Amino acid sequence: MSRLLTAILKAKNSSRPSAPEDVLARYIEDPDRIACTLAAADGEVIGFQSLKRARAGNPYGVTPGWGIIGTYVDANHNGRGIGRRLFDVSHRAAIEAGLPAIDASIGHANTGGQAYYEAMGFRNYGETPSAVMKKFTLS
Repeated sequence: MSRLLTAILKAKNSSRPSAPEDVLARYIEDPDRIACTLAAADGEVIGFQSLKRARAGNPYGVTPGWGIIGTYVDANHNGRGIGRRLFDVSHRAAIEAGLPAIDASIGHANTGGQAYYEAMGFRNYGETPSAVMKKFTLS
């Protein structure tokens, strides 16, 4: 996961931490984690999706009690249905967790990410100076 996240963040010129210990803390051991689903091929992680419950004061400004989703897929594997299969798992987990909605905040320049979330059924509900905010309604 760390290797994949590092490559994706590097391509986006992001300085967000992606070392193994950061990935473990942020996606696996996070107390708000609902699900973290991996996609693998030939023993390598080629994608993952994280779903967390938003708490009051979360860094994204997401309504407390909603889900916060993040999707990361190796660019060499885009367009093969990996994101859809990951979201199928996250969608079921969100229903089981009783979430009313899921937020995906996507950078303005990330048109591929915006198109992906649109295809999954997310719709624009807001905007920040750095991101488009999309919402998937569950209830």
